[in-house]
Amino acid sequence: MAQGVITIPNGVLRADSAYRRCRELGMRLSKQRRMVLDLLWQERSHLSARDIFEKLNDQGRNIGHTSVYQNLEALQSAGVIECLDRAGGRLYGYRSDPHSHLICADTGAIQDLDLKLPPELLAAIEAHTGYAIESYSVQLTGRRS
Repeated sequence: MAQGVITIPNGVLRADSAYRRCRELGMRLSKQRRMVLDLLWQERSHLSARDIFEKLNDQGRNIGHTSVYQNLEALQSAGVIECLDRAGGRLYGYRSDPHSHLICADTGAIQDLDLKLPPELLAAIEAHTGYAIESYSVQLTGRRS
């Protein structure tokens, strides 16, 4: 079986692409919405709404809890950002394209991965399930060795 390709995102995506996506969707780019998007792209990790609120306010950018939650919900609903439902609550990330995650079993830290499964594996899954796979994401869990 051919080997899959794994790459770590190289930061090609920029907040500008999220701004453009918002405009294409007819979403208003308020000051608060830009602050949330800028922080997500700056951090390039998965943050809770509380983390986002605290980080923005620690930076002296006055924004309320409600504004953070409303903007995250609007951005996630529109497909501009991702939302992961975890046992501890929702986490938001800057990416919305199909990608996979590696989760640390010890800390819960999440790393984005661009993972390409071998065509033979995808074909076997399609044959087994009767579904034509259009996109996929894989969740891997492990510990640092």
